This record gives sequence, structure tokens and C-alpha cells, in this order.
Amino acid sequence: MKLSVLDQAPITIGNTAEGALKKAEELAILADELGYARMWMAEHHGANSFASSAPEVTAAHLAAKTRNIRIGTGGVMMMHYSPLKLAEVFKTLSAFSPGRIDFGVGRAPGGDTNAMYSLSEGRQLMLNNMYTKFDTTLKLINDEVPQDDLYNKTIAIPSQIVLPEAWLLGSSGSSALKAAEMGVGYSFAQFFNGAMTKEILDTYKNNFQPSAFMDKPEINVTYMVTTAETKEEAEFEALPQDLFRLMMMKGQIKQLLTPEEAQKYQLTEMDRMQMKESRKLHLVGSVKEIATRLQEEQEQYGFDEAMICSIPHSQEKRLEVYRLLARELL
Repeated sequence: MKLSVLDQAPITIGNTAEGALKKAEELAILADELGYARMWMAEHHGANSFASSAPEVTAAHLAAKTRNIRIGTGGVMMMHYSPLKLAEVFKTLSAFSPGRIDFGVGRAPGGDTNAMYSLSEGRQLMLNNMYTKFDTTLKLINDEVPQDDLYNKTIAIPSQIVLPEAWLLGSSGSSALKAAEMGVGYSFAQFFNGAMTKEILDTYKNNFQPSAFMDKPEINVTYMVTTAETKEEAEFEALPQDLFRLMMMKGQIKQLLTPEEAQKYQLTEMDRMQMKESRKLHLVGSVKEIATRLQEEQEQYGFDEAMICSIPHSQEKRLEVYRLLARELL
């Protein structure tokens, strides 16, 4: 099975943003050594629990620190940026690291309303043109002239570079057909809401049209995973992430607790029920159990690659998750 990494540069309690970004670098170097296919940085704004606000900048640094692994964004949030700027950024990245850059984009804001309006400098938000914006950006990256009057009188430089791979993110299936028609990869965020179906992925595969960015359909699925040699250890390390999601459901985004602190957290019966329900979005178990689950789901749904997001509190435990999965699946 192909394995990849999604990182959000989490700032766990007691740690710093600078440290979170250094840990992303450490994870990229390890993933490269282990044979992971790619590593993407997410984009988050306005919260002190993640340091990944500028994934394209982090990607440049990670590409310079690695040799073989593909590096990219999962994803850069299109609504905040001009197609021309997006094209220029990713063409520059690809010029420095030809054949190793992924241009992964999302249609979500990556932050709350305050962050959205701050990023747009208070201007009216354009929320309904994401596919048009993506199409325009792809044309500019490919040295084509877009039809849009705003962008057909300039070029995106540098030109004549090795194209990055282009990917469209989704979590509900609504973007599957668009990804297919544009000839880009489709990345499904199973850890968002657990809504993956075979029909969604088949819609993408059956309607795929080859493009300059991809000649055949490619699907990766992102899972939140906490694993260890034993199920008991995995459960111990997973509780802080379960609490983080519980707090997020209540509108509170807080830094990830240590496992010891999480054990002391006072939970209501309703809290426990909600955490149990959220486990469909968080795979927890021994590495043998998780490896079997991923292999079974790949066979059931027909995706090409599992992308792993794992956020134990300690960096040591986080790196161990990726080592264990590589041992079982690569």
C-alpha cells in the first residue's frame, strides 16, 4: 500500500509554534527515509493549536530538507489567494524541486469568520467561484491563457517548468466529479466526517479525463490514526485527540493535552457518548489492527493511497506511529 503523511504542525500543550514547525521538518525527513509517497501541509488560521498557516512556505523548506518524497499542500485554501499568485508560487516550488511538488487545494476557509475577513482585508468574500478559480490557476501553471478577462493579459512565471501534480480535496463527495473533469487527483478527507462511499470514488474514476497534470485517476484518503504495538497503549495516546474533537464540537479549539492530563479530564455521560461516536473518524488500535483495517478499506473502496494524520502529544510517539505503519504496510 502507498502511504503518505498529512501534517497540521500541531502545537500541543506545553510546546511552541516554532517547535511544531521543527517537528514537521523532523517528520518529513523520517517519512522520506521510510519510503512514504508524499507529505502535505494543511492550512489553518486563527487558532493557537496549529502552526501551519503558510503551507506553501513550509513545503519549500521541507522539499529542501528531503530527497525523494513528494511535498505539497493539503491543501492551500483557494479563497484567500489570486489564481496568478497561486500559479507563481507553485511554479516556483516546482522549479526548485522538479517532479516532487503537489499543488493540493481546498475550498474551505481554514479558519473562522474573523480570519476569513482579515485575510480578505475586509472585502466581500467570494465563496462560489472555487472551481473557476482552480481551473484558471491550472491554466496559468500550464502556461495557457485563461478565458477570464482578468487573467488573460499576463503570464505566470517562471514558465516552462516541470508541472506539479494537482489535487482537489473533498470531504462529502461534491467535488469528486469536478476533480475528474479537470483531470486532477482526488483527495478524500475521511477524518472530517467519515462520509466516504464507493460511489463517490467510482464517480471520480469513471469520469476522469486525462490532463497535463495527471494521465490517470489517483485517489488518496486521509485517516486520523493513533496506533502503537498494543491496543492499550494506543488507547492511552488517543484520548487527548478524542478530547480535542469533543471540545471542537462544542466550539472550543484548545491545545492537545498530554495523555496523563486527559485521563484526569472530567467527562459527562453525554461527552462519553459523543466521543464514542467520533471514533468513526479516528482509527485507534494496535498496529496490526490498523494495518488490517486500512488494507480492508482499500480493497472495499478502491483508493490508491492512504494518507495518515497522527497527533499524539509527544513527538516521539508521533514518529513511532509512522515507523510502525511503514513496518506493516510499506
